This record gives sequence, structure tokens and C-alpha cells, in this order.
Amino acid sequence: MSLLIKNARIITADSDFHGDIFIEGETIHSVGAELDVKADQTIDATGKVVFPGGIDPHVHLQMPFMGTWSSDSYETGTLAALHGGTTMVIDFILQTQGKSLRHALEAWQGRSDGNCYGDYSFHMAVTDFNENTKKEIREMVETGITSFKTFMAYKGALMIDDGQMVELMFEVKKQGGMVTVHATNGDMIDKLIAKHKSEGKLSPLYHWLSQPEVTEAEASGRFSDMADYTDVPAYIVHLTCEGALNAVRNATRRNQKIFVETCIQYLLLDASLYEREDGHKWVMSPPLRKQKDQETLWAGINQGLVQIVATDHCPFRWEQKMMGKDDFSKIPNGHPAIENRMELLWSEGVAKGRISPNKYVEVTSTNPAKIFGMYPKKGSLAPGSDADLVIFDPNVKHTLSAKTHHMNVDYSSYEGWELTGKCDKVLLRGKVAIDGGKVLIEKGYGEFVKRGKVSKVV
Repeated sequence: MSLLIKNARIITADSDFHGDIFIEGETIHSVGAELDVKADQTIDATGKVVFPGGIDPHVHLQMPFMGTWSSDSYETGTLAALHGGTTMVIDFILQTQGKSLRHALEAWQGRSDGNCYGDYSFHMAVTDFNENTKKEIREMVETGITSFKTFMAYKGALMIDDGQMVELMFEVKKQGGMVTVHATNGDMIDKLIAKHKSEGKLSPLYHWLSQPEVTEAEASGRFSDMADYTDVPAYIVHLTCEGALNAVRNATRRNQKIFVETCIQYLLLDASLYEREDGHKWVMSPPLRKQKDQETLWAGINQGLVQIVATDHCPFRWEQKMMGKDDFSKIPNGHPAIENRMELLWSEGVAKGRISPNKYVEVTSTNPAKIFGMYPKKGSLAPGSDADLVIFDPNVKHTLSAKTHHMNVDYSSYEGWELTGKCDKVLLRGKVAIDGGKVLIEKGYGEFVKRGKVSKVV
């Protein structure tokens, strides 16, 4: 099966031109102006832009957490992602303390295999690093899981100590992998949570006040120091604030490279939402920050300090959020955005002149592919690359709402937001997967993507 996309404005991380894309099977055959080829199907993309399918490297689908499960399954989550222009996600496997990495991998495979609409891969969260776990790092890398998540918070459940962190870093570097981190000072946060609860301060506002900026700035600096000492490729997930980004900026003064991800909510939403009666909706960790932090993150993207905009998509339905109705510490932490990221970032970033179209492609697709060992198979519109792409109408105006989104959550964090720019068609490995909101592929079309070894140079 062949497909020709004609008359498109083609945008990649380093180019912006008008031309055609010819696809044979699952991959791109050729890209150029006025291609003289015959195809089984032709799509006229006049007036549209075409860019690589989005890659969201930070999602939590069907994940057990805080006594419940995130509400999007691999089926609903990857389908919602496709509707929003994201053709691939990287989810997090969580090791159970006392059990092996292999045990965790098999549990997540049991939920994902055969159930995904879009392509996917995994990070492995190491929550119990010991001699047995150390031996499994090589096995995971050979499986195609080359990034290892660590937590500097959630003591007693997910957190590892600094000694374990350093030993893990040495082993991951040896095996050609990367260490990623949830960088917040868990001990300090736990003390603040206990203090606020003892004082009867139980509203969502105190979720934010229990995680002040210093908790993230300190942990980001400490992680950077350990990564510098071990020379491991290192990546900070969901960075939110000026203090944390300044810790990374300071690391560059010793010629260190730290990869940084922020998330769409930290660019667009602020902590004033915690004062609302329904502030539970925005309880996530780290929490939303101040408007000055939004300005810092937008600048960080343009300065090249922030390489990726992801979502940390971890949705919970309203009744699940109400588990913490009377106690902020019992509100399941998470935010739904897997479907909204690409359209929000175009409308609020490109259309409003905050970032260029090339930077948009860079932070939503090309950089995730490069950093996590998938480029140029993914994140590229070049001959030989997977034909994952979005045909996007930059002029359509539409409104976000829980009434129309496809995520399995009964509210929207962006209810009523009016956006400019909407996904028209989404192609995954050469097939039109979404066309005007209609689903044209079957569950199970999504494949596991085996990732290659990584480095600090992309």
C-alpha cells in the first residue's frame, strides 16, 4: 500500500518548506517538491501543515498508585493520544520493592500487549536497587528498555537513597543506558505534609505548600552532582520551576549536560488553581508553580535548556480524586493531558509566537526520539523513517472539553479553553489512524518499540 501526501507545508526540527511525502508500506520513501509518483491513495494537504507524530515520553497508563489505578488503560490512553497527534508514548514500569525488574516488566506487558492503538515503549523505575537488581540492568537494555527512572521522594514506596542512586548510575552507564529522575526532596516534603496535617490544614492548597520550590531546586542540584560524578547520561522529568532550572543552568558551567523535560501543564497553569473549590483536579507532583516559573520554562525551551515537553499523563476520575476530599495527602496525584499536549502547545506556543514551528517539532517529537534511542526511526520525516505524521490544520478554532475528549476521565483540566490549530489526520506507520476524529485502525495495531543505547550526545 502506498500513499502520497501533496501540497503540504512540511515542518521538521530543522526545515520548513512546501512539498510532498510519498509513503510505501510503513515507512517514508521520499520527500520533495512535486514528486512524480503514482500512489494507491493521495491526500491533498493544501493549507495544512505536516509534522512528525508526537512522542510523549512521560505517561502512566493503567498504573497502580495511592490505593487506586490511573483511569486510562493502554487501549483508551494510546487511542486518546492518537486523536491528539501523539503516535507513540513511553510508559513507566514500577518495580515492586522486594521483587525483580523482570517481575515488573511481565506485569506491565500483561496489560499492554495487544491492547495499544499507538506505538509504545517503557522506562523501568528502579525502586529497590540491590545486587540482584544490578544484574538485571543489562537484561533490560538488551530488551530495548534503556532508561531507568529513579525517585528522590515517596519514601517507603518508590524512593531510593543517594548511595543506591550512585551505584545504579555506574551500572546504567556501563550498560549504555540513561538514568532519569523525579527530583524533589522527599524527606523535606514528608515533614511539611505532616506539619500541615497536624495543624488541620487539609485543602489542596497545602499540597502545593508542602512542596515549595526549594524542594525541587535542591534535589535537581543534588542529582546533577551525582550524575556529574558518575558521568551517566541523565534526564530530569517534569521540571517545573526557576530554581530547578537554575540548578541545571549551573551544571552547564562545569560543561555538564543534563537533559530536561517539562510538561504542558507547567507552561500553562499556575498554583492559584489550588485555591478553587475543585482544586483537587490539579493535584500532581511536583505541583503547579507560579507564573514567573512559566516564563522561565518558556525561556528555557528557547535557550535549549529544556529539550522536551511531555505530559506526565496520570489521569484519575473525579470519584478517585475525592478519595482525598478531606485530606490533600490522600488525593491521587495526576493530571490528564495525553490528548491535549500537541494542540495546546501549537496554540499557546507557536500561534502566540512563544516558540517557532521548528522548536515545536523538536520538543514534541525529534528530541524524544533522539534522547531515548529511536532516531531516525521515529521523530523524523525522512526516507526510511516510520511514516508517523500529523496532518494539521493551523487555522481551525476549537474548544477543549471533557464532553468531547477521548481520555477516560470525566473532567478536563482545560475545560473551555479555545485553541487555534487542530489535528485533521494522524498516520501511524503508514496507515491513516485518525481521520477527522474517526478511528481507522484496530486495537493492537500499536507495537512495542525496542530502543537503542543512549548517550549524552544527541
